[in-house]
Amino acid sequence: MTEAAPHPLTAQDCLVALMIAVSASDQNLRTAELVKIESSVNMLPIFADYDIDRIRTMSELVFELFEQEDGLDALFGLIRDNLPERLFETAYALACDVAAADGTLREEELRLLEEIRYELDIDRLHAAAIERGARARHLSA
Repeated sequence: MTEAAPHPLTAQDCLVALMIAVSASDQNLRTAELVKIESSVNMLPIFADYDIDRIRTMSELVFELFEQEDGLDALFGLIRDNLPERLFETAYALACDVAAADGTLREEELRLLEEIRYELDIDRLHAAAIERGARARHLSA
């Protein structure tokens, strides 16, 4: 474990880490994406007991991992070890929402979403439905 995460990750930590990873995937954390992460943590029942200060800790962990050669693999290892399988589709949905939050899906975000689908073994049909929902929620007028 790193100093940034002195105890095992909670399921909520894993969800936050994936959202941050999607936002950071193109090396540019956009305001719309950060607002989406914060609003998800503030509004969704899964985060009801989550300490919002952990967002900073998860951000540091993700940035630290992204600086390492196999950092993405390490991140997915942490996710698989600490996120219950019943929350895999939730994780993918939150990642899609962050990617779509600024109205533009960049190549790096699309590649990371593809990797998340693979690593979490998200069924193709379910993934398409989740992606369509994210697009619909983030369309501009």
